[in-house]
Amino acid sequence: MIKKISPCRSLRGKITPPGDKSISHRAAILNSIAQGRARLSNFSPAVDCDSTLKCLRALGVNIRPVSSVPGAIEIDGVGKAGLREANDVLNAENSGTTIRMLSGLLASQPFLSIITGDDSLRSRPMERVVSPLRLMGANIWGRGNGSLAPLAIKGGQLHGIDYRLPVASAQVKSAILIAALFADGETTIQEPSKSRDHTERMLQAMGVKLRVEANRVSIAPPDVCLNSVDFRIPGDISSAAYWIVAGAIHPDARIEIKDTGMNPTRAGIVDVLLKMGAKLRIGNQRHSGDEPLGDLVAESSELAATEIGGDVIPRLIDEIPVIAVAACVARGVTVITDAAELRVKETDRIRDLVGELRKFGATIEEKPDGMIIHGGAKLRGARCCSHYDHRLAMALGIAGLVAEGETLIEDAEAVEISYPAFWQDMQRITAG
Repeated sequence: MIKKISPCRSLRGKITPPGDKSISHRAAILNSIAQGRARLSNFSPAVDCDSTLKCLRALGVNIRPVSSVPGAIEIDGVGKAGLREANDVLNAENSGTTIRMLSGLLASQPFLSIITGDDSLRSRPMERVVSPLRLMGANIWGRGNGSLAPLAIKGGQLHGIDYRLPVASAQVKSAILIAALFADGETTIQEPSKSRDHTERMLQAMGVKLRVEANRVSIAPPDVCLNSVDFRIPGDISSAAYWIVAGAIHPDARIEIKDTGMNPTRAGIVDVLLKMGAKLRIGNQRHSGDEPLGDLVAESSELAATEIGGDVIPRLIDEIPVIAVAACVARGVTVITDAAELRVKETDRIRDLVGELRKFGATIEEKPDGMIIHGGAKLRGARCCSHYDHRLAMALGIAGLVAEGETLIEDAEAVEISYPAFWQDMQRITAG
């Protein structure tokens, strides 16, 4: 699919982003091994989350839509001992969250599981999750000595470990925490910097006792089953990020973004844009379960360059493509470092983002762990490609809104991976 984007006079409207993808994965997995029935409202429509649901169903979990509540599902938890061996290979498709977090769950199960994904996922690193799970006692095989999918996992009795993550990763941390629910002793995880904490919050809401101290979390396996929890999932701040940036960089814009998750381990983009001078207001702050959320208003702004690196990177790693678009029109030189993780996402996001933004006339340099962006240039419409990366597709769409002339985005359907209604929402705020 080729999507055509033309610049518009103004951006006006209200957007409610889809349910948070990260929280949806975790709510589905943890409620599947809880005791009782859970209703999850505003569940993410992302293809990635559907991959998780398909895998859980294959493992014997009853999950169904709620016909009377659009966007809601119900899960009948099977408890910690109720999963069954799947009849076929589990397919995580394009979802790194699915394969890594389910590896933590499957490592505890007394049966054989094989889990794979599409071409992109089979090229992404799995050693980072396989190594700690092997230390806990799981038997895991894969290509490259377990560094690449498909993975074959034979679970069994697991042991608690004290583990230092080499790279801050919420996916790996979550996989270890899930496995630790079945271990015979305490597990402690130390991160180099704080990654998103949705799993910790959800486990605590389900009755699991954790000790959280700065970048260190410890968990002892609970003696009782997890309690299922009903939950309305906040809007995804990673999806909201595109509209926040669109409002800030367009010369005549006012966009309201409703019901957005404001978890401090995810809201790095808000901090960075405020530092750059964005006119961004946050109101109606409240909680849904243990997760904070609020409403945002983004308006036309005069942005200035900044430096982005260090501990903030795990809090905005998924938003760097659209932050780079903002940096292209900001005054001055923006430097992004410590983001080498972008090279092992759905694509090499550093290489591909730099290449595509150059087509718009941006002056941008590729670095091993980031990029240097010389802002202030007027972007020009271009024919570009998403490389079938959803976050690149959406970032390029935002660039097209402020570029002179027509922009064509190849493989624009990639947005379905995380935000199926993205192009429709763009049409709504440009219609005026």
